[in-house]
Amino acid sequence: MAKYNITEKKVHEPAYRNLVSETMMKELEEKIINIIKVQKRYKDKHYSAKLLAEDIGTNTRYLSAVINVRFNANYTSFVNKFRIENAKQLLADKRYQDLTMEDISDMVGFSNRQSFYASFYKFEGTTPRDYKIKVMAGIIKD
Repeated sequence: MAKYNITEKKVHEPAYRNLVSETMMKELEEKIINIIKVQKRYKDKHYSAKLLAEDIGTNTRYLSAVINVRFNANYTSFVNKFRIENAKQLLADKRYQDLTMEDISDMVGFSNRQSFYASFYKFEGTTPRDYKIKVMAGIIKD
């Protein structure tokens, strides 16, 4: 008596994720962390997934697979996470209190204020300005 023929949507994992061996995934993961976090390439607003793939000696499909599997994110979200963490440090530091949000945005690698605000809100649930006010008032401990 069912009126609609409803079937469960099957989740398909991209085939290329299975092409990266566990050994290669671990090796690429370490290289990605080294370049993005340790070398702070996240601060370079022109540093793309393609450039990162070239720097670690792989292709963008493998890079994407590793970032998806190991960090549960896409390239942009992965890089923006480091940018936001850096921005939070700058916003909480009294030495940088006179900088504008555009200055902070630029220093951490965002190409414009709008993407900075959108990413900050996505990760922190508040705007950079409100975060700074709360940190300076002692409401948030960084």
